[in-house]
Amino acid sequence: MPSIPDTAGTRAEAGAEVAAVHVHEVEHVYGTAGNAVTALGPISLTVPRGSFLVIVGASGCGKSTLLRLIAGFERPTFGTVRTGGVEPVPGRGAGIVFQQPRLFPWKTVGGNVELALRYAGVPRGERARRVPRLLERVGLHDVADRRIWQISGGQQQRVAIARALAGDDPLLLLDEPFAALDALTRERLQEDLRRVSAETGRTSVFVTHSVEEAVFLGTRVVVLTRRPGRIALDLDITLPRTGTAPDELRALPDYAAFRTAVGQAVRAAAE
Repeated sequence: MPSIPDTAGTRAEAGAEVAAVHVHEVEHVYGTAGNAVTALGPISLTVPRGSFLVIVGASGCGKSTLLRLIAGFERPTFGTVRTGGVEPVPGRGAGIVFQQPRLFPWKTVGGNVELALRYAGVPRGERARRVPRLLERVGLHDVADRRIWQISGGQQQRVAIARALAGDDPLLLLDEPFAALDALTRERLQEDLRRVSAETGRTSVFVTHSVEEAVFLGTRVVVLTRRPGRIALDLDITLPRTGTAPDELRALPDYAAFRTAVGQAVRAAAE
């Protein structure tokens, strides 16, 4: 059984100046006066560069709210959020993948990725060289000329991941990107994302309801309580990131132990 250190609230004090993400005493409230609802916090969290943090918890616990705050789509009611040491700005410093791919259907697969590179300021000649490499990384090298409506839902989500990787943003934010997919496609995309994460070394923050997904993907899992979301468990996942096939990884005793520990924490936090 892997050890489960009580690290919630202590990581936030270490390495904040160089952290990819630093959340300090954040609370977020929706509505005003008698209609006010505290969705999140107080919560403090520091994510070192190169980590793959997975945030898991029951519906309504504030997972997506926290991700939006990190992305800069919203500002916290109280406390501070910093990415790379500065206040986050939407569209800068982070690639984002949503539950729905949000692609341009009138463009080809390659055209969607090329557009992301153009927005990132990559020169035209370099864009032509990088599009095939990005599509190869997510297993779509053979569908570059197809329109979005000609590929499957799983392939569309791969395009969304390639597009998020197109810039040189040091941070990748993913809000339940596989939730609407069938089980087999979801599992394959988990494997692809885990591999890409190991290859690129980018810091990732991933939101999910799935305990299985959290343990498989993360180098660290944070479990949130029911609303207002607070940290119930902050756990390092010490499973090998490379050199072990996905099926072998899922068969490891430590994998089962981590899955049990996180599952128990999610259930307790939802009560």
